[in-house]
Amino acid sequence: MPDPPGARAGAAAERWLEAERGQLFLWVPVMLGMGIAAWFVLPDAARWGAVILGSLAVGAAALAVGRGGRAARALAWGAVLVALGCALVWWRAERVAAPVLARPAVVQVAGTVERIEPLPARELVRLRIATDAATRLPPTVRVNLAVKDMPDGLTPGARVRLRARLMPPAPAAVPGAYAFDRVAWFEGLGATGRGFARVAVVVPGRPDSGLRARLTAHVQSQIGGSAGGIAAALVTGDRGAISEEDAEALRRSGLAHLLSVSGLHVTAVVGATMLLVLRLLALSPTLALRWPLPVIAAGAAGMVAIGYTLLTGAEVPTVRSCIAALMVLAAMMLGRQAITLRLVAFGALVVLLLWPEALMGPSFQMSFAAVTAIVALFESARVRGWFERREEGWGMRVGRGIGSLLLTGLVVEIALTPIALYHFHKSGIYGALANIVAIPLTTFVVMPFEAAGLFFDLAGLGAPFWWVAEQGLHLLLWIAHSVANAPGALAMLPAMPGGAYALMVAGGLWITLWRTRVRVAGLLPVAAGAVWALATPMPDLLVTGDGKHLALRMPGGEMALLRDRAGDYVRDTLAENGGVDAALPALADQRDARCSADLCVVTVERGGRTWRIAATRSGYRVPWREMVDLCASVDIFIADRWLPRGCTPRWLKLDRALLRQTGGVAITFGPEPHVETVRAPGARHPWLKPETVMSPRP
Repeated sequence: MPDPPGARAGAAAERWLEAERGQLFLWVPVMLGMGIAAWFVLPDAARWGAVILGSLAVGAAALAVGRGGRAARALAWGAVLVALGCALVWWRAERVAAPVLARPAVVQVAGTVERIEPLPARELVRLRIATDAATRLPPTVRVNLAVKDMPDGLTPGARVRLRARLMPPAPAAVPGAYAFDRVAWFEGLGATGRGFARVAVVVPGRPDSGLRARLTAHVQSQIGGSAGGIAAALVTGDRGAISEEDAEALRRSGLAHLLSVSGLHVTAVVGATMLLVLRLLALSPTLALRWPLPVIAAGAAGMVAIGYTLLTGAEVPTVRSCIAALMVLAAMMLGRQAITLRLVAFGALVVLLLWPEALMGPSFQMSFAAVTAIVALFESARVRGWFERREEGWGMRVGRGIGSLLLTGLVVEIALTPIALYHFHKSGIYGALANIVAIPLTTFVVMPFEAAGLFFDLAGLGAPFWWVAEQGLHLLLWIAHSVANAPGALAMLPAMPGGAYALMVAGGLWITLWRTRVRVAGLLPVAAGAVWALATPMPDLLVTGDGKHLALRMPGGEMALLRDRAGDYVRDTLAENGGVDAALPALADQRDARCSADLCVVTVERGGRTWRIAATRSGYRVPWREMVDLCASVDIFIADRWLPRGCTPRWLKLDRALLRQTGGVAITFGPEPHVETVRAPGARHPWLKPETVMSPRP
């Protein structure tokens, strides 16, 4: 009697998982991440609890039905990890809970300075202050100050007093934009703002500003401008001196990863330390013959990696890279294969257990995507065969090296493009080519000469080394601007659905983490996600959560801006989320718009239908009867105030009452209009309705 189809399928699954048994650990951080992502995506506690209990139930059922087979155990472990991830980030969100400022206000801030972050490119200094309880402010606030308002010698630990205009952490302005309120919640920030008077130091702080601040100041004194800012970023992770123009060029050219201290930088530091220690110790014949010098050098490199991670602020990419470096060094000491996907998975697991919220940030996603893609590429026997060393002329060796760099850059670009498009709505096209020059330039010229400059500055002899490093950095910036300004250098995608992004990520993981032919099946979700993303229409109307600003797509494809005095942040946000890489023209200047100082009415044609849209553009009162009559004549009315009940547009009324519930709005016109909001209906994440405090009026 033949086996039933279910039994045959189960046996096939067992054989497959037996062949892939060495890869199963790689899915541990993936399943943990699925639970974390589910908590962020789902709106409320009832659904979070359902994920946890449902996953545990699936795990128990798998063990009961599967009779202890490998497939049943894998499914059970995966389900438990999903439940653990959801519970972990839920616990973490509750653990970091802190009051948030109730509303924007001018207040007296008094407290202890925790961190000082110079931003010389913007002529600002950023202070993180732990406030006194008597101020009735959030426990931690962040204040930007003009350089002229900073007292001399202010250091962390000082007790200060100042006046500032503070506001609660802002939510995403429009769907798909940066959600600062979520980031601030996990960082413990309850308010941010701008000081407008000189800081009074009540009690001095520590005698010095710390090694990190001293190193940053020293590097920037040797190399000026944005080049000095990049040099400081490579040493201490401080990017405040890089101008916005140069930072944007680095992003558009695909070189922004060089500013985030991660695998490239930690690898360079560890490799240089090992080489230096090994060479120095090998000068002694006694040590070379009697002591395991590679083990000693690896230990020294590990200590330097930890110190470098702490020095640069211990951000997620640096911590991940440090963990990976320590694992590589440990494997070298034990005589094991050093760089594997297991090591990458272990690093991801540690980061997710310590900071589960990091999963949702582009830094974590891009860092691990790049490393996973590189390691998976060179774990392939065929790829290793292409580029392994062999007896051949120098021309072929150089060609193989260039080919290896080009292939690596291409694979990394393919891996990072969906992430960049989802988070930033744009991605550099020529990043692989730019990195062929930029990565060796940074690794073998800029960083070594910068390190030599710091070392020889102890004797006052570092000037030649700083000059070489500075020329390398100027070349790096020239490459960035040249690539960023090249025709077609930027791909824009303003609206990528979360489901499309999830399909591409799942497919990419399936391709990289399995080793048998089943990995090819990952191409299907990748293709489906890409088609879904590209087929999603661009939004025709973007409205910020306060109702003050909107951008409307005109017949030529450009986005026109309602208020002429909108700030740079608002303009950039609306342009990026509208898929426009250009300055936004004024709506009042458009042919189909009629605007006064207080109101604007515009007519657009979309999908065979005429849409008539009205919006307020000042804070002045409009006569009630005029407002009601205008409402009745338009399809959509947008206002930064409460509109009267008699105001009934034909399709949608977006006033302060509704926008408080929805946040920013993106609307796509057409035969079936679609509305997307920042805040999902019924969402109950803790940063959406936090406990609030308010300082008394002076």
